[in-house]
Amino acid sequence: MRGLGLARRGEELSILCLGAHSDDIEIGAGGTILGLIASGVKLHVDWCVLSAGGQRSAEARASAEAFLEGSRSSTVDVADFEDSYFPAHSRSIKKWLMDLRSRVHPDVVLTHARFDAHQDHREVNQLTWNVFRDHLVLEYEIPKWDGDLCQPNAYVPLTAEVLERKIELLHEHFGTQRSKDWFDRETFAGLARLRGMECRAPEHFAEAFTLRKAKIL
Repeated sequence: MRGLGLARRGEELSILCLGAHSDDIEIGAGGTILGLIASGVKLHVDWCVLSAGGQRSAEARASAEAFLEGSRSSTVDVADFEDSYFPAHSRSIKKWLMDLRSRVHPDVVLTHARFDAHQDHREVNQLTWNVFRDHLVLEYEIPKWDGDLCQPNAYVPLTAEVLERKIELLHEHFGTQRSKDWFDRETFAGLARLRGMECRAPEHFAEAFTLRKAKIL
């Protein structure tokens, strides 16, 4: 299958990462970010977490710094919208995102999947499409108890080294999550192996996204 690369070694690429909670971006697209940096892409990243209170705010910032090490430039924004109540605060979140849009000009936007069962994730997706209407949007997936994984149609192959680094950083930076029964190596590696099989990834691992609109030149 012919690949449609986002950028090659030495090329510039600007990405906006949107996550409802402090570990969402890392789980859904952390390998993609690490892989782009490792491949020599000159990556510019705006990393935005919309809900991270208390200890999770510190975790979010430290994790983002680690995942973005080696990028050409990066900014990290952590907001304090109330966890689990995003639909009730939709107007305020939209205003926050519109202010963000006035400051950033990404080539790609990474956001939550449209049919994610978590209400906060769905709200971020809807507002992403509402605010960033003229952008290439890739929707990432988050494994969880709800069993809501969808059928993706875009894949980013990962090397085994990048996958291991992603899992290592997740466990290093999210101590508040380690007690959860799904937050373990088997979950992250197992999903990556499945997605790698679906796209015949050279080293057997991948992250998957939903791509709803794309312009092919």
